[in-house]
Amino acid sequence: MSEPRPPSPDPAGAGNNALTRRGLLYSGAAGVAAVYGLKSTSGSAAVRRLTRSAAGTVTVGSNYSDAIPKKAFAATLKKFTQTSGVSVKLNSVDHNTFQEQINSYLQGQPQDVFTWFAGYRMQFFAQRNLLTPIDDVWEKLKPQFSPALQAASKGLDGKYYFVPLYNYPWAVFYRPSLFKEKGYTVPKTWDQFIALAKKMKADGNPMVFTDKDGWPAMGTFDYINMRTNGYDFHVRLMAGKEAWDGAKVKAVFDHWRELLPHYNDGILGKTWQEGGTDLQNKKGGMYVLGSFVGIQFTDKAAHDELTFFAFPQINPKWGQDSVEAPIDGFLMSKKAKNVDEAKKLMGFLGTATAAETYLATDPNDVATNKRASTKKYNALQKKAQKLIGGAKHISQFMDRDTRPDFASTVMIPALQQFINKPDDVASLVKNIEKQKKAIFGQ
Repeated sequence: MSEPRPPSPDPAGAGNNALTRRGLLYSGAAGVAAVYGLKSTSGSAAVRRLTRSAAGTVTVGSNYSDAIPKKAFAATLKKFTQTSGVSVKLNSVDHNTFQEQINSYLQGQPQDVFTWFAGYRMQFFAQRNLLTPIDDVWEKLKPQFSPALQAASKGLDGKYYFVPLYNYPWAVFYRPSLFKEKGYTVPKTWDQFIALAKKMKADGNPMVFTDKDGWPAMGTFDYINMRTNGYDFHVRLMAGKEAWDGAKVKAVFDHWRELLPHYNDGILGKTWQEGGTDLQNKKGGMYVLGSFVGIQFTDKAAHDELTFFAFPQINPKWGQDSVEAPIDGFLMSKKAKNVDEAKKLMGFLGTATAAETYLATDPNDVATNKRASTKKYNALQKKAQKLIGGAKHISQFMDRDTRPDFASTVMIPALQQFINKPDDVASLVKNIEKQKKAIFGQ
């Protein structure tokens, strides 16, 4: 594994460095055109053509590229058209590609509305005047969301930009039937967790871990960090206000190193989807991921029993008080063509009806709208809702809690380097800290 690349000049880390690392073959305006399905013409002309559509039609850019979320979102947009009479033109793009191209996308000619995330990554683009504030939309939405979700939807200027649809917890997912068959016990402490992982590896169904996509490893880092050093340290570290080469971060990697021998083989060559399939087929014993792992459970009986336990305690001071539960939703681009219709869509996407319509097809998440019915929630959703509701702190996932450029150009290659060379932590964290200072200016 090569050394982490220096920070990209692209402020969102979505330029050529990130694309080269992930093996994509497009860059700049022409690259965005390729991603969004346009004919290869001159770069600027191609970008200008991204969102041409019939007058009155709302255009939507979506990263819901996996089959189930894609179908669920299409159903939600259909419901909007049925109730409003407003047409929607949906453009779905591969999830990872969408994220890597987002900065070029927003500076080109983006769709009116697009899928994105709450937290730092929303605020980052709002600060750069790439989003349309939607305070008028939120006048009707406020009673439908908790104060915490309202806060998560605001930029640093206090204006609303984001409309949440659902969120989901990261936890340790497993199949109870395998635990019963093998005599496994759900661990609550780190030592019990390591002992279980060791036994699973010996039994031929090792702990699942995949990182071909780059971002999945971030969830494990976040949990070990919050369990070792607490939520406040996580927030400060993600904000560039703590040293990456200090003892606290080294302790995170030291703990993680204990787990590495008990993972499946080929970590850097497997996608999270392949890991989910392995968990379904009992080729793996447990898997640290978001509840969206259920998308890969195509066998209904297997999906019906899919469950999880909270990431184990490491430091009793922090216990299991923090839950990684990213919020997914929508933003409106600054360059929206059909502003009135786009705001109608944003208002609809924040309703209980929208959440219920989406979750009817994708029952792996939980609605953020507090008026949405939970009567049809399956056991996994009920448990997820309880875990999130009982958390003292909610984190948004590393690549949403920190600057996009730092997450993509520094931390993805750094964590993959750790997985490949776990005994060289000293030089790894020194390199991360150097790049952090260059990006954050601290």
